[in-house]
Amino acid sequence: MGIIVNKTRHEVTGEMADFSAVLKGTEIEAVKEMTVLVVGGGGREHAIVDALSRSKRVSKIYAAPGNAGIAEQAECVAIKDTDVEALLAFAKERSVDLTVVGPEAALAAGIVDRFQEEGLKIFGPTRAATRIESSKEFAKNLMKKHGIPTAAYEVFSDYQAAMDYVKEQGLPIVLKYDGLAAGKGVVIAETMDEAEGALRDMLLNDKFGHGKVVVEECLTGPEFSFMCFVSNDKVFPMVTVQDHKRAYDGDKGPNTGGMGAYSPLPFITKEDEEYAYNHIMCATANAMIAEGCPFKGVLYGGLMKTPKGIKVIEFNARFGDPETEVVLPRLKSDIADVFMSVIEGRNVTLEWDKRAAMGIVLASKGYPGDYQKGFEIEGVDSVDGTVYHMGTARKDGHLVTNGGRVLFVTVMADTLKEAREKANEEIAKIKCENLFHRTDIGWQAIR
Repeated sequence: MGIIVNKTRHEVTGEMADFSAVLKGTEIEAVKEMTVLVVGGGGREHAIVDALSRSKRVSKIYAAPGNAGIAEQAECVAIKDTDVEALLAFAKERSVDLTVVGPEAALAAGIVDRFQEEGLKIFGPTRAATRIESSKEFAKNLMKKHGIPTAAYEVFSDYQAAMDYVKEQGLPIVLKYDGLAAGKGVVIAETMDEAEGALRDMLLNDKFGHGKVVVEECLTGPEFSFMCFVSNDKVFPMVTVQDHKRAYDGDKGPNTGGMGAYSPLPFITKEDEEYAYNHIMCATANAMIAEGCPFKGVLYGGLMKTPKGIKVIEFNARFGDPETEVVLPRLKSDIADVFMSVIEGRNVTLEWDKRAAMGIVLASKGYPGDYQKGFEIEGVDSVDGTVYHMGTARKDGHLVTNGGRVLFVTVMADTLKEAREKANEEIAKIKCENLFHRTDIGWQAIR
């Protein structure tokens, strides 16, 4: 059987074996020949476009700005993802029925607010609700006020005060830039030199802009991502997923935006999911309502299974990247139905492929630091799996690198071990002199 969600308290009961597989709801109203605009141009957006291309309701997909891979499934439009007015004008001109927002920067720019003002349907949270990602201070204060489990913390705008606090608390310690930093504004300082350098970058040198820093205790345990479709107080869970942030095998090297991901997670039990669903995801959705900024869209919980229970590391206000590239291939439900149901406040039915999904990033050498672009890529068409383009372009008819993270290869198999073996075999077919990848994605589950 599935699970039962209490409409007022969102408590989960019943057998948990099918926790994220079935949430039955009302029938979807028939909408045919939908035109959809996907905002963004990375791997996450390619996965969204790919899922929409399988919808029976979607007849036309635009992507702004898109990329070379997305261009094979959608018509790409040269509009920057944060150019809200240009995107609005385009959506009106082309009679777009649904807009789906990928990047956090577009959400923080208020794209949802503007589209809603003009009466257009758009999937994503408002600017006020996006603060759960765009301001770590807002998110931490929300959790503290509403009793949502997270690490102890303090917020600083003064460099010396922050350094004094770090010395008082001891190492290791976590330093987070308060605003958006493309997934690179978090440092786990294990030495005072690392802490000093990170705080100088964030508070004195304005590496990510002028803002504050959240200094918090360093939790231990396996991390995992728990994304949910949220429509005010209605919360519909997706399958759990884990990504790998470190650049190199063995979880070595600098933090990145993610070098690979996989699902499901054998070390996360159904009881873990039940706790995270009730006490974190539903509690947060209700807290957002209480704060006057109800959430609609994808609420991403970056969680950790600590010795003292599951706690929040961070929240995002959109699909994760690269998590989306392994979660959406497992989604059997029509994603256009899901998007429209969330927007209109209806219940959602989610059905999942029981097979494991493994995805590996191919990144430019030098990433997440300085890297070069324009290297030719060959062999993509020979891959037996799904290849999502993260940072590619076409030059003189050839596919070339155009970003730090370039490609993402996703493979489905009966087990995670089989999926990883297959993914590494398929990646070997891709030829490019300036790409590297990890070979050990999923080690915590496969070992």
